[in-house]
Amino acid sequence: MTPFRLELQSLSVRYGATRALDGVGFTVEPGTICGLLGRNGSGKTTLLSTVAAFRRPTAGRVLVDGETPFENARVMAGICLVREGGDVLDDRVDAALRYAARIRSTWDASLAARLVERFELPRRASVKALSRGKRSALGAVIGLASRAPLTLFDEVYLGMDAPSRYAFYDELLADYMAHPRTIVLSSHLIDEVERLFEHVVIIDHGRLLVADTSESLARSGVTVTGPADAVDAFVAGANVLRRQELGRTAAVTLHGHLDTEAERRASELGLTLGAVGLQDLFVHLTAPEKDAA
Repeated sequence: MTPFRLELQSLSVRYGATRALDGVGFTVEPGTICGLLGRNGSGKTTLLSTVAAFRRPTAGRVLVDGETPFENARVMAGICLVREGGDVLDDRVDAALRYAARIRSTWDASLAARLVERFELPRRASVKALSRGKRSALGAVIGLASRAPLTLFDEVYLGMDAPSRYAFYDELLADYMAHPRTIVLSSHLIDEVERLFEHVVIIDHGRLLVADTSESLARSGVTVTGPADAVDAFVAGANVLRRQELGRTAAVTLHGHLDTEAERRASELGLTLGAVGLQDLFVHLTAPEKDAA
């Protein structure tokens, strides 16, 4: 199956009086990896559950491969959502894998077997008996081996130790390159996963803040590094996102573009300019104090 395109049109979801999503709209082009970022309670899980047709929108539309997924057998067969903690059949590990293979026409058994070995999953163990990290790893195996045209990972890495998380990232990227599909990965471990993203969506309190390419976001700010006194003089009055200092060297992240004159001045001061980090941008955009501004 070819990768699915995902489009949200003014999507809103309510739980009683609570608006979990409020007019969210963006597009993920087929065959890309999109990072879905937001603080706890921002609406990430609700968004992914609605895309996967686990719930109806209150207003607006979700389009997957050009069609509404809710009660749409063709589209739903091409969506795989793996939620926190694995979210798999409550049976033995091997039974959960067999069930996934039966319902996924794109299932790759050899990939699943290799990943089970890599994550050291005991096939005959009960899913209930697995640690949180192993359950998450099992969910990751199912999400990757399903090779669904639209694959959604909702903080699936939670509970994994660092080596397992990085193994998951490496396996995801390698299999995506070999077998392209559309992947949405929600996370708050931004420094770990930003290298994977071609497109980034940031939501906060149910509202869309940013939907853009990673390349464009990297150009939305600049990091200035050099002698602390020269850096501080250069950034005076600018919109500072973050400041770090080690000895006599400082690194300051600014939001916004530098014009040619500013770049020339930085060069004269012996300062180094670099791209803004996604983590710094995310913290700035979702900072609670901005609501009071």
